[in-house]
This record gives sequence, structure tokens and C-alpha cells, in this order.
Amino acid sequence: MLNKELEVSLNAVKKASKVIMEVYTSRDLGVEIKSDNSPVTKADKAADNIIRGLLSSAFPSYGLLTEESVDDRSRLDKDYVFIVDPIDGTKEYVAHSDEFTVNIGLSYKHEPVLGVIMIPVTGEIFYAVKGEGSFYLKNEHSKPVKIHCNDKTTDLTTLVSRFHSNETEQAMIKKHSDVIKHQHIVGATIKGCVIAKGEAEMSYRFSSNTKEWDTCAMQAIVEQAGGFILKFDGTPIRYNREDVYNRDGYVIVNRKENFLL
Repeated sequence: MLNKELEVSLNAVKKASKVIMEVYTSRDLGVEIKSDNSPVTKADKAADNIIRGLLSSAFPSYGLLTEESVDDRSRLDKDYVFIVDPIDGTKEYVAHSDEFTVNIGLSYKHEPVLGVIMIPVTGEIFYAVKGEGSFYLKNEHSKPVKIHCNDKTTDLTTLVSRFHSNETEQAMIKKHSDVIKHQHIVGATIKGCVIAKGEAEMSYRFSSNTKEWDTCAMQAIVEQAGGFILKFDGTPIRYNREDVYNRDGYVIVNRKENFLL
């Protein structure tokens, strides 16, 4: 049902990733600090221009919400809205940790129905379409492999952020140390991709500073792989909201049984 949307989104992340890596290897990042105290680079801006151009040209009637562009509130009247982060993990990008992604999500009536995430440094791509499952490509020339969350409920691995982990998160992990046995540091939305691939089971995000473009594509991929991204009240995140902040935080889990609070 969303074949064209997927094709255009895949093309967009590949083209954006090429420009992102050109800037990354040049080490002339052009870092600026935005009003919310988060960094932006010239690669963020260039990637945003590429993705916006391709999506808007192919789907002029769809809404568009991107991190690096002024929010056009006309999207609130649209059923289909692309939700884009040209570089998720800009702090990782600036720190040269290699763990950053390009995210394109698509929501339909507030529900994520498509997600495409590319890791520019490795060339890996994860994507999902509602009802069709989640898939992994080792590089853009590989054949897609269907991926699934694992079914573990003991000896769990949780993924934590290099820059955003906090005391609340560590206290929660300690509280459930009978089942949470391992912690790995993983950047950006790669956390959701690792869980969707069955290589970890959970990740907490207690801070209120993530936004729709940080989670939309990832949520589509996790959900279509059999997992869940849930707010702390147990409900999934909804999209194309007037307030784009995920103020309630969220938990990524492979199974509902691992929704541990």
C-alpha cells in the first residue's frame, strides 16, 4: 500500500547520508547551537534540504514535520505526515562516535505506518511498513532480510545513551536487576533498531526532550518487528501533534512482559 512512499524514503536517506558523510569526513562540521541549546551542523541543514525536496516533490499533498525547518502547522489538518530527523544524534555526530542516523517516518491519522532509518557510517538500513514487517539491509546493495524482536523475558539487555542517561534510568535498571543483567551504550535511534533486530530487549528514556522526529520512524520499525514503544502510562506515542515534544518519556521493549516500572 505504501510502495512509493517507501521507495522515495529509501532514496532520500541514501542521498542525505552521502552528503552527511562528506561533511563528517571533512571535519568542517559548521556547528551552531540552536535556541533549545542543541547543536546543529551544516550537514543537518543540507540533509534536511535533500529530504524535504524529495518528499515534497513526490507527495505534495502530505504534511511534513522536520527538525531543521519551521513547523508548518497546516500539517495538523493532514492524514499523512512525514516526520523527519535529518541527523538523529547530532551530539554523536559532533563527537565522531559514528552512532547517528537519518530518520524518515510517516504517520497516518497519528499512527506510525512507515519508518526508514539509515546509519550513514556503516551504510546499514532498517525499514518497516505497517502490516508488512520490518527489514534490515547490511548496505544499500544488499537484499532485505526480515527482522524480529526476540522473546526473552530474563537475562535482559538494556540500551543506554552516551549523552542522555540519568539517575532515574539507572535507578530503574537497578530496581529490576533480577532480570536486567546487561547494559550497552548505543547512540540515537540505533537503540530501537538493535531491539527490532533481536539483539537487545529494552531501553528507557526518562527525559522529556525528545520530539516526534526522534521516535516516529523507530516506532514503526520496532512495532512491525513485534516490539513496543510505550509511554509510562502503557500507551503508544501518537504523532502529528500540536506539541511535538515526547514529554512523558518512553520505554522500548521486545515484549509487553518487559514493560518494567
